[in-house]
Amino acid sequence: MQKEVLKGSILFGPVPVALVTTIGKDGVPNVFTVGWIGVACTKPPMLSIAVRKERVSHENLTLHPECVVNLPTRDMVQDVDFCGCRSASQVDKIAHCGFELEPGTAVSVPSIKACPIALECVVRSVTPLGTHDLFLVEVLSNKVDSSLMDKDGKIHMEKGSPITYLHGTYYGLGGKSIGTFGFSVARRKAAKAKVSHLLKSSGGKPKNKKGR
Repeated sequence: MQKEVLKGSILFGPVPVALVTTIGKDGVPNVFTVGWIGVACTKPPMLSIAVRKERVSHENLTLHPECVVNLPTRDMVQDVDFCGCRSASQVDKIAHCGFELEPGTAVSVPSIKACPIALECVVRSVTPLGTHDLFLVEVLSNKVDSSLMDKDGKIHMEKGSPITYLHGTYYGLGGKSIGTFGFSVARRKAAKAKVSHLLKSSGGKPKNKKGR
């Protein structure tokens, strides 16, 4: 495989897409779309959110250091795009999209009812980087739609039809699972049982093979 050497850039993806709600200096909720977001730490649970300095939400997060990270479904993609293209200084994005808000439980910022998962967060630090500042936020509480949970309480996030973003294009997660974390090093018996379960759920049949 031949590779070309190119200038350093953010050639990375896909990335998750979130609708982040904040509170403005006037006390009015705002929402903006974030693609530069990721897991930063497990204990305490923290996310990283990169925000341009000129965005209204940057000011909101600085003056009122709380937010809610709402995970939208694929049928919300038009609203997701709109909230990433328009500024709160131009339009009330929450009203335009018709979002119904729910009060926060651990923070004073509301969440978006249509989003099946909402992570209530508080800002712990801000690091200037360049075009963006990096906000590290700690997740204080999660709100999860009961339809995503099975009888054992396990959360199936894939049922929430999450959206990903890859260099200007939105994608939904419509494919079947191709593996679970740790399957490559799992004991053969456990791995075989997991593969058999995945094949049954997708309608496939295991193939009998001798050796490797």
